[in-house]
Amino acid sequence: MNAIRTHPRLRPPVGSDVLPYVYRVTKYDPGDRDQYGHYVGTEPVTSDHGPVEAAYLQVVAAFAEDTGVDQLAIREPQLGGFVHFGLEPPVDGYGLAGLFPAGPAGFHDGALVPVGVGLELVRAMLRDNGAWCRLEAEGSFTVHVGWDQYLYLGSSRPCEAALTRTRALGLFPERLKGSPYDFAPDDPAYVQRPADADFWGRLSWTVSAHRAVFLEEVFAANASRWHRLTRDTIETVRSQLAPRSQLAVWPDLLTDVDTAVAALPDEGLVEVIWEDKGGQIASTVVDETQFEAVTSQLAGARAAGVVSMYAGEDLPLFTAVLPDSDGVLRARWQTEPTPSDRDWAFLKTLRRGQLVTGTVTIIADFGVTFVDIGGFTAMINIPELSWRPFNHPSDVVSVGQEITAEVLDVDMVRERVPLSLRAVQEDPWPQVAQRIGQVVIGPVTKIVPFGVFVRVEDREDGFQGLVHTSELDESSGDVIEVGDALQVKIIDVDLARRRIALSHVQALASTGEGQLRD
Repeated sequence: MNAIRTHPRLRPPVGSDVLPYVYRVTKYDPGDRDQYGHYVGTEPVTSDHGPVEAAYLQVVAAFAEDTGVDQLAIREPQLGGFVHFGLEPPVDGYGLAGLFPAGPAGFHDGALVPVGVGLELVRAMLRDNGAWCRLEAEGSFTVHVGWDQYLYLGSSRPCEAALTRTRALGLFPERLKGSPYDFAPDDPAYVQRPADADFWGRLSWTVSAHRAVFLEEVFAANASRWHRLTRDTIETVRSQLAPRSQLAVWPDLLTDVDTAVAALPDEGLVEVIWEDKGGQIASTVVDETQFEAVTSQLAGARAAGVVSMYAGEDLPLFTAVLPDSDGVLRARWQTEPTPSDRDWAFLKTLRRGQLVTGTVTIIADFGVTFVDIGGFTAMINIPELSWRPFNHPSDVVSVGQEITAEVLDVDMVRERVPLSLRAVQEDPWPQVAQRIGQVVIGPVTKIVPFGVFVRVEDREDGFQGLVHTSELDESSGDVIEVGDALQVKIIDVDLARRRIALSHVQALASTGEGQLRD
């Protein structure tokens, strides 16, 4: 069975430390545990919605007061999704009704709430209403609520008065080294892309290329809003996004709704997104038992799409997380990286002028050479393959060849890296410039209306110079053919334009002076 693709996981803040005083507070008497530490008493594992619940809330308030905290930050918010794991039935609104003026979208990472609102969030978690989060005052205080009525409180202070209050309320505090709800990421090395200027530049470029895309705004785990983006709507949507949201960019919906419906699998969980005739966007997660019902909902839609809920089956084009207003990324989302996300992470390691080693993978018919550098495909345009002339890129490189090249640029918007192979080669043109005044004999390689080209080096990839018609001897001008050996004098080398000027007339005049060379 494939893993279900839930909304993004979270990662811990860089440099986060466990608070020195952590307590587990429960209504369960430690004396009522077996040899394995399992509770065997008679206390129910659900909230009493009464005095015991009130006691828990009083304990949180007491620890906050002892620590000197008057407001808390919401971290890693989660809302009940398509599967509910709580011991009590979920409720409409997830227990958030009336707590946030903006509705559930106000329940976002980093939102600051007074302790009183924090206590109501703790109440909702104790009742398994469907909302869950960590509450913290960075560096000084944390609150975690676990299933089965376990409360975890961390503080920078010992909170002796709060401990006394806890015992007086009939609850049991136990000192721990840390909370089991301190987040541990799936992949500590994975860094989420920030929604910075490069991201918005890439998004604008993608919208232009695709004409429209869909932006999924995840403001809490298992809670999202969808936005259809065009060049005219990007900035409006951007201004309305919840702080620290995780963003996922998807291809545009299908205007052929029948084709979208046909994409429904025989069975399994999918997310169905549709746009109604009024432009409103909705989504729902369904399985095969609900396909018929959702199909009827799509009857009046003007566009729709189906995304698999199983990990690895459908991925967005790319993802990012909104940084705070100071540009620092503090949200702790962790998602399955897309190919574009992996490319972005690799591109962040590159710098202009850096030397990279890679393997030639493709020599395209249009002349561009593609090179694999650490799993990313970079490119070498024809002029950057060699200082010397060649007929085809395959004259310089071959598929499978390992090369070292210089990074010319790192385009974070288009995710392109042009390389230069000739940049790591010695430039031969200064040596050619030292040959001004020499007389040589070389083959004619091309005849054009304004003169002939002659190769001035005795090698297949030798440089060629132009003998202008005004520099051709009148007696030989009409009889010269490609392949003929012609005596010429190097009269100028333009290093900036990479051009060599030759003279047949001056070469003939110089022959008697002993300057002829092979």
